[in-house]
Amino acid sequence: MVHLLPLMLERVGILLIIAFVLSRMKSFRQIIQNEHGIAEKLMLIVVFGAFGIVSNYTAVQIHDNLISTQAWSAGVDSGSALANTRIMGVAIGGLLGGPLVGTGVGLLAGIHRLTLGGYTAFACGISTILAGMFTGLIGKRFRIQNRYAAWHAALIGILMEGAQMGIILLAAEPWSHALELVKMISVPMIVVNGFGTLLFMLIIQSIFQEEERTRALQTHQALYIADQTLPYFRQGLNAHSCREAALIILKETNADAISITNEHQILAHVGAGSDHHVPLQPISTQLTHTVLKEGRIHTARAREEIHCLNPDCVLQAALVLPLKAHHRTVGTLKLYFARSTQLDQVEQELGEGLSKLFSTQLELAEAELQSKLLRDAEIKALQAQIHPHFLFNAFNTISVLCRTDPEKARDLLQQLSIFFRSNLQGARTMLIPLHKELEHVEAYLSLEQARFPDKYTVSTDIDPELEDVLVPPFTLQPLVENAVRHAFPRGAAPPCGSVTLQAYREGDRMILLTRDNGQGISKDIQGALGNQAVDSAEGTGTALYNIRQRMAEIYGKQASFRIDSEPGHGTTVMIAVPIQFHEWREASC
Repeated sequence: MVHLLPLMLERVGILLIIAFVLSRMKSFRQIIQNEHGIAEKLMLIVVFGAFGIVSNYTAVQIHDNLISTQAWSAGVDSGSALANTRIMGVAIGGLLGGPLVGTGVGLLAGIHRLTLGGYTAFACGISTILAGMFTGLIGKRFRIQNRYAAWHAALIGILMEGAQMGIILLAAEPWSHALELVKMISVPMIVVNGFGTLLFMLIIQSIFQEEERTRALQTHQALYIADQTLPYFRQGLNAHSCREAALIILKETNADAISITNEHQILAHVGAGSDHHVPLQPISTQLTHTVLKEGRIHTARAREEIHCLNPDCVLQAALVLPLKAHHRTVGTLKLYFARSTQLDQVEQELGEGLSKLFSTQLELAEAELQSKLLRDAEIKALQAQIHPHFLFNAFNTISVLCRTDPEKARDLLQQLSIFFRSNLQGARTMLIPLHKELEHVEAYLSLEQARFPDKYTVSTDIDPELEDVLVPPFTLQPLVENAVRHAFPRGAAPPCGSVTLQAYREGDRMILLTRDNGQGISKDIQGALGNQAVDSAEGTGTALYNIRQRMAEIYGKQASFRIDSEPGHGTTVMIAVPIQFHEWREASC
């Protein structure tokens, strides 16, 4: 038994080396990471079936309790048996691929073991097939990303090897030889297969972890670039802002040149090829025209595909991304590379992320431009309540989550998009359905609660029949923001800080309530709130004043607005508006 253990460790080391080499191969990583269709399952059967076959060939032969040191076993004498690591590959294949893969791998490795012979051939073959079927069934619920997945896999490998020892005792003949064999090989095989399965699964897990880290870094890089370019893209697409943004993008990516265009001309080109890719010249490349027309990403991996008119152009590959505003392609962002091999999947995903973020920035820039032309002073004042640091705080929060929880970071990016889309829609219409205003509130709260997860809780009680009632935009969101920012100052939140949002019917009016159990409002400024802007440590009250003024202008005496607050016990803001149902068309954003 003692002499067998190092030989078994040597065999499992061979398989782990093969597994490590495979983990560095792009094709194998894609099979492991992607959802498994029939083609992927067949590939998994072949790969892990091959592991089982290699384990059979590299097994240690045992005859009359004597251990053979030969490195390759092409056949087994009738009185001999094999000690191997076959179960390891079968178990991992079943756990990763499910019933079909587990059964297929078990059949390949098991039938191959039968062909090698030996008095344990039948028992080992049957136990291998059963192990594949059993681990395949477990694989339906097995999650490789689970924190303890590798240890669970090792335990399953140990159980499968233990079951194989039992089947050998039941099926192998003569029984006395089987018993002596099990006494000799059981501990080394169980230990080595469990240990090998643990290490093999850790290698597989590293593939997923590396992918998550890569995506997190990509997201962080995209957010950082977006943060740096925000002041320029907010100015819109012009030669100066695009050149400054292009210089930042060139510095922070692996591209050799960056171009930004509008629908008609090159606005900026920095990096290689600047001698003939000249700003403020008409767009000449067919690839750019195609992207502007189709509104989707295109890649070029040869100079001929770029269609540059200069035959000496050093740029050999390009990634051309559409820049959109209000569902219309208004320009392109082009990442050029001196070698086509530089344009890999990482650069494509980064470019796609930048395209979406820049498009959102352009929409914001256009919204800001249009807001200057609006005659509704109250809506402009409410827009001014969106603090300039809010976007940067949101980016910083998402950037941190990119490292710890990429899925949460993606969700928050969607909420950030909804938040700003709601701002744009609100700036273009006087009334919106209540459910749209609630979407705005939910997006804002998602971002704030990600920054301060334990500061407060939010509950809603909305009558479903009122969700289509029209209300002025920026009615509830500023009230919720006031509660979040002023009711629960950082470091001073009550043990059970809460914000409640209600909407219910009272006759022919809808009552909207926001209530918090925060620090309340001091008595000396309560009378002025809503009637005028005030200057205090608790805020200016501009949002409350604007809401009240707009209610009066839109509804007259049909609407009412009331603030009730008790210092130390919280604040309630009540708004009553007449119930109106009209056809509403969503503003194009």
